[in-house]
Amino acid sequence: MTKAVLLAGTNSGVGKTTVSMGIMAALKRREMEVQPFKVGPDYIDPTYHTAICGKPSRNLDTFMMQVEGVKNTFSQHSENADINVVEGVMGLFDGMGATEIASSAHVAKTLDIPVILIVNVHGMSRSAAAIVKGFSEFDKDVNIAGVILNKVGSPRHAQMIIDSIPDIPVVGTLPRNKDVTVPSRHLGLYMAHEQDFDTESLASFIEENIDLDAIISLSETASDADKYTGETERESDVKIGIAYDSAFCFYYQEMFDAFRREGAEPVFFSPLKNELPEVDGLYFGGGYPELYISELEKSKTTKSLKDLSAEGIPIYGECGGLQYLSTSYEIEGTVHKMADVLPAQTVLTKKLQALGYTEGHANGDFIRGTIRGHEFHYSATYCDNDAKLAYEMKRGKGIVDGKDGLTEHNALASYMHAHPASFPVKSFVEKCREYKRC
Repeated sequence: MTKAVLLAGTNSGVGKTTVSMGIMAALKRREMEVQPFKVGPDYIDPTYHTAICGKPSRNLDTFMMQVEGVKNTFSQHSENADINVVEGVMGLFDGMGATEIASSAHVAKTLDIPVILIVNVHGMSRSAAAIVKGFSEFDKDVNIAGVILNKVGSPRHAQMIIDSIPDIPVVGTLPRNKDVTVPSRHLGLYMAHEQDFDTESLASFIEENIDLDAIISLSETASDADKYTGETERESDVKIGIAYDSAFCFYYQEMFDAFRREGAEPVFFSPLKNELPEVDGLYFGGGYPELYISELEKSKTTKSLKDLSAEGIPIYGECGGLQYLSTSYEIEGTVHKMADVLPAQTVLTKKLQALGYTEGHANGDFIRGTIRGHEFHYSATYCDNDAKLAYEMKRGKGIVDGKDGLTEHNALASYMHAHPASFPVKSFVEKCREYKRC
């Protein structure tokens, strides 16, 4: 029996992440096996889920993964959990443009799991009931099975609202509490490993103000997930180095799993610690290279990559990886030398340059096919005149002129963060095998 709930908000900023983390922590305190999921292209919230639940959090996105991809991921990872908790994204019905695609509602309908709606009731009373009514009737195929009231002013305030919502149970009323918020910065919240967050106090706060038994009961109304019939891991014959530290920390767990299914063993290393393992390919994800620019500029790893690339080792980079693999990175007027693998210069900007879903078509030697992902960055990259770009963007900004995927030798990097549901992992791993044979 699959037990699952999706925690959604009326909009961004209602406390969805904090409430989701608290419910996960409180359920774990009951010694339940909690499998976390996150709707949308998010690297940061899943780090908190993973730290709390002791299981890698999995992303569910009906644009990047398509409906079948979401079903496959959920079925594979939900079967061994006592309860599955899905944190939504933005407002419940917010998707791509005016569509439901990639919304929390679309995921809830795809998986047929109940939704618990989180409403920030600060500054309102009976009007909260109108909001709940509107959400519950907007799409009858979405099962809004419970409500959590956040930022409640007093017990009397909570009761007025509860009395105004006769049809959907209110399973929690959370008073205002400044001590349970997670600080944020330009790319979102701080990562879980960057701070000592008090999950025990958060779990206690949730237990005092939310009916966990009611949530567990609602989770039992979810439909049983399909049995997973996908591929399993094969014996590895190549190694791919994954840059993984405070500078490079934006990765989908599914990408590592996809490497393993294709026979590639991920080997994690830190450019900040001057590490560079003996591997057959390299992957530099996104993150915060700008916060560690001096350490990266001095790193032996940085200084070794140009020669390795010239020898033909396959290198793949995304966003922060693109910045790092460029010739230089200018921050507040100071130009820092980078790996010089790709013929381009990157400049950190004060203004957001791109945010949203992406879709590119690649038709080159390194990579082929349509790739879906997302972009989110505060930098601009200026390519040399003879630079080669592998992606024609159908959606998204890319690097320049509707193109992305800067390539040189067997190295490729883009502003697009790709998901393995469409990224040609098999082709990349085969490139690594060719390099190993040579």
